[in-house]
Amino acid sequence: MKDLRRYLALKYIQYLVLSSSNAVSTFLGLLGSAYTMLLLQSAKVSSKSTAVLISSLAQADILVFLSLVLGSFGVSSLAGLLLMANAHLSCVLLSCVALEAYLITFLPSESRPHRTVSTARLLCRGVWVLVAAECALFLLDEHLRGSAASAPLCSALGLLLQLCSTATALLQSLCYILGILLRILNVYIYYKIFFSMSPR
Repeated sequence: MKDLRRYLALKYIQYLVLSSSNAVSTFLGLLGSAYTMLLLQSAKVSSKSTAVLISSLAQADILVFLSLVLGSFGVSSLAGLLLMANAHLSCVLLSCVALEAYLITFLPSESRPHRTVSTARLLCRGVWVLVAAECALFLLDEHLRGSAASAPLCSALGLLLQLCSTATALLQSLCYILGILLRILNVYIYYKIFFSMSPR
């Protein structure tokens, strides 16, 4: 449907084109996600793997709403973590949609057994679990740093803090590199799709 394609275009601009979020793109993204979740409940939208991915993408914006609520109460650290989780979820899910579009365009019959609703749901759950684990690691690192600042830690907790800090730093570097690779992948996929559909 045209509305879903417009929504995907909006989310691509918000997360994979703009260097940082701003109030306008965040507000438009929330409105688009709310409308999309209502639209996906309609009988006019068939239950396909793409619809499952888009639904999970729209649900990720619930984290943005929660971060705005927490930010208004002064819980800035957790609000920032939720915004980061939303950005990472959205980038990965958008790339999954792009990859599926590539498979539909170039490998329709070969990929059909894998482009199922159950596979899409399993993929979405896996992405959410990975991002939740990422957030848990950041929360643990922040908690240990706070404990170390308030009181001396025993050797075991000190070692845990060191390991957690190293893992957090590596994860941040990995997320940065992965973000660049996802942008390149999406540009390549839609470049291929566009020129394959252009009249020769």
